[in-house]
Amino acid sequence: MNKFRFTLNALAVLVFTLAFVSLAQAQATRTWVSGVGDDANPCSRTAPCKTFAGAISKTATNGEIDALDPAGFGTLNITKSITVDGTATGSAGVLNAGTSGVIVNITSGTDVRKTVTLRSISYQGAGSGTIGIRILAATRVFVENCYISGQNGSPGDGIKDERTAANSLLEVDNTTITNNSGNGINITAGASASGVNVHVSNSRLQGNGNTGMVLTNGAKGTIYNSAINGHSGSGGGFFLSGTSEVSVDHCVVSNNNVGFIASAAGSVIRVSNTTAINNTTLASAAGGGVVTSYGNNQTGGVGSPFPSTPTSQQ
Repeated sequence: MNKFRFTLNALAVLVFTLAFVSLAQAQATRTWVSGVGDDANPCSRTAPCKTFAGAISKTATNGEIDALDPAGFGTLNITKSITVDGTATGSAGVLNAGTSGVIVNITSGTDVRKTVTLRSISYQGAGSGTIGIRILAATRVFVENCYISGQNGSPGDGIKDERTAANSLLEVDNTTITNNSGNGINITAGASASGVNVHVSNSRLQGNGNTGMVLTNGAKGTIYNSAINGHSGSGGGFFLSGTSEVSVDHCVVSNNNVGFIASAAGSVIRVSNTTAINNTTLASAAGGGVVTSYGNNQTGGVGSPFPSTPTSQQ
């Protein structure tokens, strides 16, 4: 009887081991999606899946999902390090009516990198999308060559970063965020936002309903070689609160309600080599906030000037 039980236990362990190995093998380093694919497929290049959600379950941590054609691949909840790349198609599509396009929420203790790259993807909220890209937890998030529009639900943000962990990084490059009802980029995470660092380059934040870029509660930002135009809401081009800071360099800031708003003690906006014209008000500082110019900017049109004394020493 003991030998029989031992045999059964050994068989059970073997079956479990084989099942685990089979599951591990089912997750490929690279998977593919296509508009004519099927989520029942293994997501290989010759048998692609149809949606990002279908492919991610078959993609290993630190792996990559590639789009084969310019179709719509559905919304995605990301809980592990991964790259989602639509480069081969020009721009893969996500239609996120009534919801968020992508939610990044990596909380696993075994995922060491906690890094997400979203490349060459168009997020279309179709007038009711809530947020194009929503970031809840991750160490690093890279948004490259993307297009975000039509997020006209609530809150209507193009990118909203709600992380609380220290040393969190958001990199946005060559991305257009336009025609959303809220903010283009919104870095807000309550009192713990001091851990978030955002860098924006070669991008356009245009025609969003409220603000181009919001930083709160200690978030630190840099924006370079970008356009922040046409924000008619109370937040204007840039809105900072708390002890947040942003450096604006080689940008165009125009046709906003207010170009630069530092709304509270400790909020600092530094502007250099930037053309800021035709804003209803150029800059506003309240409650101890500071908007400083390095004295090498071009301003014109309606609005108050920058401080007359260059502040390059600050």
